[in-house]
Amino acid sequence: MKFPHMPPAWQPLMDRAIQQGKGDAFMEISHQENLRPDRYLHWDDFRYRAADKDDLTKEEQWAAIRMGRAMRSQSLPLVDPKGRPFTFFLTPKAFGLLREIDLHCGTGPSESAMVREETSRHQFDSVMEEALTSSQLEGAVVTRSEAREMICSQRPATTEHERMVMNNYRTMRLLTELKERSLTPEMILRIHREVTAGTLKEAVFEGKLRCAEDDVRVEDEESGEVFHTPPDAAALPERMLRLCEFANEAGMTGFLHPVIRAIVLHFWIAYDHPFVDGNGRTARALFYWSMLRNDYWLAEYFSISHEILKAPKQYYRAFLHTETDGNDLNYFILHQLEVICASIASLKESIRTKQEEAESLRRNLGAGGEFNHRQIALLKHALKHPFAAYTVVGHQTSHGTSNQTAKNDIVALEAKGFLQRGKIGKAFVYSPAPDLAGKLGFASPP
Repeated sequence: MKFPHMPPAWQPLMDRAIQQGKGDAFMEISHQENLRPDRYLHWDDFRYRAADKDDLTKEEQWAAIRMGRAMRSQSLPLVDPKGRPFTFFLTPKAFGLLREIDLHCGTGPSESAMVREETSRHQFDSVMEEALTSSQLEGAVVTRSEAREMICSQRPATTEHERMVMNNYRTMRLLTELKERSLTPEMILRIHREVTAGTLKEAVFEGKLRCAEDDVRVEDEESGEVFHTPPDAAALPERMLRLCEFANEAGMTGFLHPVIRAIVLHFWIAYDHPFVDGNGRTARALFYWSMLRNDYWLAEYFSISHEILKAPKQYYRAFLHTETDGNDLNYFILHQLEVICASIASLKESIRTKQEEAESLRRNLGAGGEFNHRQIALLKHALKHPFAAYTVVGHQTSHGTSNQTAKNDIVALEAKGFLQRGKIGKAFVYSPAPDLAGKLGFASPP
């Protein structure tokens, strides 16, 4: 990935334009940009799209846009090493995206109960997806089927990459407990320790802030170009306290939308890079903690990492655009708002697809009798994977139910001839019966 071109300093350009009597043209450009809510360009893109005009050069047009943005921006407690604050303002596009998120993540009491019940059926897949893709963003090489098998069977991870996935999965489950607590530096260290356990070169770095002698920088893996140098390690304890104050809504006056606060926390940890490794995983975990703390319950089910992984360069470029353009956080905020909305849409599409598949299976069960949604999900998987193996513990983990309920589900399927029981060691293992599709009334596997 190429480092973006640094924008020209806009204040000197503005001063010069005003001295040359271009003030009216300057204000017109600023006003026109405000009427284009569909875009928020960085100089790296703007310099190619803009054309020189008789009255203003590309650089002067850029200065006019930046002036307008600066006039609307408000400061955050997050500052760079020189003490300059990061800023943002809500663009028309941001307002629209926030409304979408509020509508889908914060429904009314009656609808919420109904939606929660349906969504919770897919909780395991959602949490596993975030655990897997967050790890893949950091370089883990684990397939979805491998991750599912490991988590369902609760077998110990055998590689560093598998440990990353399992750590993320356990951390996501832990966040539902931690959401009731105020954020403290100790809690951040605990989250980092959870996501990095057994994955760092030295265990001593787990849950520990980096030291001055730790040469921590963000570099391009191919060229070695330095993209980001985080603040000095000596400043981290104070910066961590300020972050916690902000997270606990004590660091600002007035109202700040909770989703914006969660996104800023995500950026803050990534910017400070307080750990030798595992900063990205910790940053995304804090985003989820903040969303859940503010009753955005759907955040427990959607996966932002799944969407980020589709275009990781856009994710990293949003960081760089913010840092290279006067600490303007709108680049990262807008990117993440789009990611959240896409994550919600993906979740809803996944649920819709699974509902249709389950309904199709129900229609073909015929003489098979009545089945609950857990049994239908297992049968659907078994039809597609005739050599799969199932255990009571795995079924229990997948659906978040009790051991006895899981056992009842599987024993009932065995009794109807849809599963065959075998034994590995002392544990019972169940496999799809031969000609399962025929037994269920399908001419062929769906």
